[in-house]
Amino acid sequence: MTVHPMLAQYANIAAYSAIVVLAAAMIAFVVDLARSTSRQGPATIRDGAPVPVPSTANAGPTAQAIRTAAPGSVAVVPAPTTAPSAPRQAAGIGTSLTWLGAGLLVAAAVMRGAAVSRVPWGNMFEFSLTGSAAVTVTYLVLSLRRDVRWLGTFVVGPVVLTLGLAVTVFYTEASPLLPSLRSFWLVVHVSIAILAVALFTLAAAVTVLQMIQDRREEAASPGRSFMRALPNAAALDRLGHGLHVAAFPLWTFTLIAGAIWAQKAWGAYWQWDPKEVWTFVIWVVYAAYLHARATSGWSTRSSNIIALVGYGCIIINYTIVNMYLVGMHSYSGM
Repeated sequence: MTVHPMLAQYANIAAYSAIVVLAAAMIAFVVDLARSTSRQGPATIRDGAPVPVPSTANAGPTAQAIRTAAPGSVAVVPAPTTAPSAPRQAAGIGTSLTWLGAGLLVAAAVMRGAAVSRVPWGNMFEFSLTGSAAVTVTYLVLSLRRDVRWLGTFVVGPVVLTLGLAVTVFYTEASPLLPSLRSFWLVVHVSIAILAVALFTLAAAVTVLQMIQDRREEAASPGRSFMRALPNAAALDRLGHGLHVAAFPLWTFTLIAGAIWAQKAWGAYWQWDPKEVWTFVIWVVYAAYLHARATSGWSTRSSNIIALVGYGCIIINYTIVNMYLVGMHSYSGM
């Protein structure tokens, strides 16, 4: 298998460029969230205050809230629906830079694969590169269906961190694929696994934000916070649960495809390899999460904690298992 050093070098340049562009995108998203704390929130007006009320025919939500307030109560006036243009400009810049960064990541992955005439999934550097591309592209595809610019900081930030580790700690020179990996099942098994992890990553970010938002909504005085720019806890919970539901069948397929590949490569469907074990552990934890969501008696917070434990297992599988545990999958390490 021929290695093309020049293509590998171009792939590295594209990866470093993506880090710079996505870091700028993260800053833009952070600026958007920071400015969100200055947006006008709900106003509280106590009954009996001298507030001008429009006529009944033209009464809007504010006037109706004031009219219907009982003596001694507090009427909550909805905030204006139009936010200042500056915060949205920052979010728009962040989104545009994220599209550019995603393009650079895809280009880097393609050039890395072309440099070694194979799919770029032979070591931790290549996994980090393609995984970061998958997370970023999945986020952008989601953004085409709904406004999730508020999620940008919490997606792009971890991607930049992962890429930083990829080009420093995980970096491996371009080299041919090991014989045991030269199989059609590599493409099937790993591609679906990468997509599943991308969805689990978005789901984990949304779940953490949901738990924070839920606590904030329960507080008597939530105060000023960037969380005001995010959807409410119920909407975040629906989004996070939907992402988990989409990712779980893909991870199930990953587990099954890996067993089939193991039988063809090693003559057995299951050999208690550390990577196999942790793949199954992840499946069990997320199955428990979905079961908890479908079972009465489980609170949303408790089930979401299970989901975050599942993502913690993914991180362990990606780092500790790949790098430190010796097994038949040791070639997927550095």
